[in-house]
Amino acid sequence: MLSKKVTCKSHGQESSYFIGWQEYEKNPYDPRANPSGIIQLGLAENQVCFDKMESWIRKNQENNWFGTVGASSFRDLALFQDYHGLPQYKYEVAKYMSEIRQKRVIIDSDNLVLTAGATAANEILMFCLAGPGDAFLIPTPYYPGLDRDLRWRTGVEIIPVQTSSENGFRITGRALEDAADVARKLGLKVKGLFLTNPSNPLGTTLSEDELDLIIKFSSGAGIHIVSDEIYAGTVFDSPRFVSTLEAVARASPGGDSAIWRRVHVVSSLSKDLGLPGFRLGLIYSRNAAVVDAATKMSSFGLISSQSQFLLSRILADSRFLRRYAAENRRRLKRRRAALAAGLGRSGVRCLSSNAGLFCWVDLRRVLPAATFEAEMDLWKKMIYEYGVNVSPGSSCHCTEPGWFRVCFANTSEETMLLAVDRIRALVEDNHDFLMGIN
Repeated sequence: MLSKKVTCKSHGQESSYFIGWQEYEKNPYDPRANPSGIIQLGLAENQVCFDKMESWIRKNQENNWFGTVGASSFRDLALFQDYHGLPQYKYEVAKYMSEIRQKRVIIDSDNLVLTAGATAANEILMFCLAGPGDAFLIPTPYYPGLDRDLRWRTGVEIIPVQTSSENGFRITGRALEDAADVARKLGLKVKGLFLTNPSNPLGTTLSEDELDLIIKFSSGAGIHIVSDEIYAGTVFDSPRFVSTLEAVARASPGGDSAIWRRVHVVSSLSKDLGLPGFRLGLIYSRNAAVVDAATKMSSFGLISSQSQFLLSRILADSRFLRRYAAENRRRLKRRRAALAAGLGRSGVRCLSSNAGLFCWVDLRRVLPAATFEAEMDLWKKMIYEYGVNVSPGSSCHCTEPGWFRVCFANTSEETMLLAVDRIRALVEDNHDFLMGIN
């Protein structure tokens, strides 16, 4: 006999998002060993400046890293078990978060909780803020993994806040109210609003008007705001990134109003520094009870002391970080432009974006019918016949068939451009087919 948790279907593993990964792993592209294999453009991973990170490691390896001076000793690191984290790492990551936000908000390390990645951070916050019978509102389209992260083990329900391509998928007051009404009709208590800013999968930053609307709505309803800002360091074009913390500071400059105790930010070093394997997540909150409870829960998934030690050294190198950030922005902007230009040669457009590791690509005109069945058929053809994996919009809960998230930073530019050629071939072949039946 197994538990209900083992047999339930709320993990989301059956989503096309995860299935695409599985198909890629069965037949991965390699320019020499498997040139006809599947190219993975369904993974939001940042490798565009990995050479810079590797170079820093080569230049800064020291024989005495694990010497006997202070916290650098091997013994201290090997025996360190305090789930509050290494003080030096917390200091450096708080400073880094402040700099990414252009010091418009100063992050206090005492309000940080360290977690093994943003996935753990998001789940811990759900355990702290809600439970079975409660709901969080989430604007669509959203990252498919949130179905797993937020509700699988917590029992919290997700209620979509529907957005539309008519206004560039921007959040409206009417959409927020409609989502709250849906929750009430289902007998659910709305405990909060969950945001990704910058957006995954849109690659856009929330406008100041949207943030003001969100704060006003949340304050009026007395609910929490969880702002997942793991892509804050990937903003490569205007408009600039405005953190939810900055927007709240503008709305409540005293810093002591109730809204401050209901705003919680999730971040990590996975996307901007390209280090997902180190599992470097965190929660920032000015709610002492949340920080206390989340710190205790983090003991189920700690960041290794060795990872914290290494990253404290990298983050302390301000000169390197400034150069890395500038080059990262430059390369992401160039890579995004190359993807959009390549697809544009076949008349395919991308949503205008300024951040992230992906484009939100409009393939609606390629569908024989405006249905999700037609979208899935096109996605399957893209994988099995043309050898490219991307994420269908339906896996991101988009309400309009024909949108796809296409990642551009997880492979070489040469491989990405080959994938673009394959997608263009699919588009043009489908166009010829549709012209033939009309």
